[in-house]
Amino acid sequence: MQYLPEFSKLSSKQLKEVLKKYKISLTVPEAKKVSKLLNRTPTLTEATLWGIQGSEHCSYKSSKKYLTQLPTKAPNVILGPGEDAGIVEITKVKGERYGLIIGHESHNHPSQVVPFEGAATGVGGCVRDIMCMGGRVIGVLDPLRFGDIKNKEALQIAKGVVAGIGGYGNPIGVPNLGGDAYFDEDYNDNCLVNVVSVGVVKEKDIIHSYVSKDAAKEEWDIIIVGKPTDNSGMGGASFASGTLDEDEKEKNKGAVQEPNPFLKRHLMVASYDLFNILQKKGLTNKVSFKDMGAGGISCSTVEQVAHQNLGAEIDLGKVNVAIKNLPPEVIACAETQERFTWMCHPSITNLILDHYNKKWDLPMVADNAGAFVIGKVTEGNYKLHYRGEEYVNACSTDITEGLIYDRKHKTIRKKEEEPALKEPKDYKKVLLDLLSSENIASKKPFFETYDKQVQGATVVEAGEADASIIAPLIDEKIPEKHKKIGIALSTDGNPRYGRINPYLGALNAVVESMRNVASVGAYPQALTNCLNYGNPERPEQMWELKEGIRGIIDACEGIKLKNHPTYPTPIVSGNVSLYNESKNGSIPPSAIICCVGKIDNYKQATTQSLKEAGSKIYLLGKRKDELGGSQYYKINGFLGKNVPMPDLKEVENEIYTVVDAVKQGLITSSHDISEGGLAVAISEMAISSGNIGVKIDLDKVENKKLRNDKKLFTETGGFLLEIKEENEEKFKKICKKYNIQPYLIGNTTAEKKIKFTSKNKEIISVDIKTASERFMNGLREKLV
Repeated sequence: MQYLPEFSKLSSKQLKEVLKKYKISLTVPEAKKVSKLLNRTPTLTEATLWGIQGSEHCSYKSSKKYLTQLPTKAPNVILGPGEDAGIVEITKVKGERYGLIIGHESHNHPSQVVPFEGAATGVGGCVRDIMCMGGRVIGVLDPLRFGDIKNKEALQIAKGVVAGIGGYGNPIGVPNLGGDAYFDEDYNDNCLVNVVSVGVVKEKDIIHSYVSKDAAKEEWDIIIVGKPTDNSGMGGASFASGTLDEDEKEKNKGAVQEPNPFLKRHLMVASYDLFNILQKKGLTNKVSFKDMGAGGISCSTVEQVAHQNLGAEIDLGKVNVAIKNLPPEVIACAETQERFTWMCHPSITNLILDHYNKKWDLPMVADNAGAFVIGKVTEGNYKLHYRGEEYVNACSTDITEGLIYDRKHKTIRKKEEEPALKEPKDYKKVLLDLLSSENIASKKPFFETYDKQVQGATVVEAGEADASIIAPLIDEKIPEKHKKIGIALSTDGNPRYGRINPYLGALNAVVESMRNVASVGAYPQALTNCLNYGNPERPEQMWELKEGIRGIIDACEGIKLKNHPTYPTPIVSGNVSLYNESKNGSIPPSAIICCVGKIDNYKQATTQSLKEAGSKIYLLGKRKDELGGSQYYKINGFLGKNVPMPDLKEVENEIYTVVDAVKQGLITSSHDISEGGLAVAISEMAISSGNIGVKIDLDKVENKKLRNDKKLFTETGGFLLEIKEENEEKFKKICKKYNIQPYLIGNTTAEKKIKFTSKNKEIISVDIKTASERFMNGLREKLV
């Protein structure tokens, strides 16, 4: 056994050197705290385990205090945060609830170091989270943040990440439903690769990621399934809770897991089959199931028993390994991919073993893969043994909850100013420059590498509308009306807003994601978040995290559920990714939000494509001088100050208005106003149509105090709606119901041009073909 020097006899400097020598991701105070919890010096395996389980990724030690303030409960929430994924109701069929499982994860540091593998394993881990709730995975989304596209390293990382997403997601047979992508120099040294996964499960069939309270008395077995353990991904969770500099990048390449999507596909199908068997036999309450992700075997097992204050006896010698004589700390903590942990009543053990090893013949699919019993659930401490020696003996809750902080925070007084930007002389050039900018231009070069239709349930693909739509129950044996239900999904989070104001950056991310799902006709049902922030040990960066969470809370509470109007929009799942920084400082505070919306009949959904000439164009949302963080300022070399400040009650009423109008068939096309403002939004609607022009009178855009460039390019939120003349009065009645003022600002035309006028003069006239070429090729040309 590898013994560590007795901590109590070491100076702080000496202890720091010991921790560094053995690659233990604990601070000196944390190491002393672990010694105090154990009442002795930890073994190397214990110290390694605590370093991983005590990381921000696993323990939420710096954020838990604030995360508990998020609204998480509502009548439509089947399962809120706390397990591998959350579950929100899709519908009820004869009193039985069908749930949408949704998880949100990050793989930022690994993707910066090894882009393809980092992104691929990020997809794999989030997909496993969905499976571990007993559900079938039906889609993934990828919100991405990359460095300056002119930076060669940042560009190569972007290409590697996109290739990794397609290279893993496509073989496992899960459709990619979209996401978003931003390029900004502040991500040059630390990209963000977030993943959202969704699945379907009946409420009665949910499998939890914690054991029964009687599991110890009933002597539940612990079974690991999948790929043999190797030393890949060793320390991945703790690596993601540290600062990323050049030395760390090279040193931690081994902390990135190695993906095997084909084995993963086999494991998925085998597990789905097992779910069906357990469900038919009524045994789902006799099992616990968890993804073997961060911290590998040790974390996946200790978390399942700690929930009930139980322990475990595990023999690491029974673990299938790919490399002989791996040390116990590696067997226990390596994050080898394509593995799961089952805990089950002993009467089910042989069923699970035979299912994977014989029926699905895992040993023949990959060398030394399979299902193996490695231990039992107990009432005592959590214990790991190897070759007759004990390497871990600790209280399970001490391991999972022993390191929690109330970090200091310090308000940052931002000094940004609004630029003295002159009104442009050539508006057409500005519009075309915006359409071709990498943060606005079509993301088709990314989306076209992903399989979007593999399961045949994708209704609206990424890029066709503000949100993607999938029909989650289309293959279920249920009445037709339930099969028509569509789930809309959108991810959002503008990094430039967060850089100016972390509170408004997060609040706007929530608002924008909700507007996006409303734009297709879906009413928001729930949200997930991934909080990508800097070093919480620095008071200024801890303040940014605190402010971001506050912004999310206020947005959720300010916009209520349409079908449960006394409840805030709930957060059902999420993730915290901290220490996203480098030698150049922290990244912009980056709260990335995913909104889940529901439309009762996906055939009623709208897209952003203009449909016919002669329709009216209505604007919802008065234009304001809110160009801080805008793409208009960005192409002119400015950041600005005035971030959009949404009136949340007005946003709620706009969302309700659009959803009701879509349901009544009054809206022909719809588009949310965001990056690039009104000018870009209306241009995208015309570009999507290909042959329907549009003419907008800026004098009818309310707020006469604004210059034309601010009317065109301010990113104040709102909607642009195409409405046939015969539907105008019905639409106005809905607006009146919700106290919303609609502005008639233009009409569609048969002329294939995008036109803006002011004071009876044409200030922009551009062919749809020209605009489309700039929009469709703007990103593609920069990726060469």
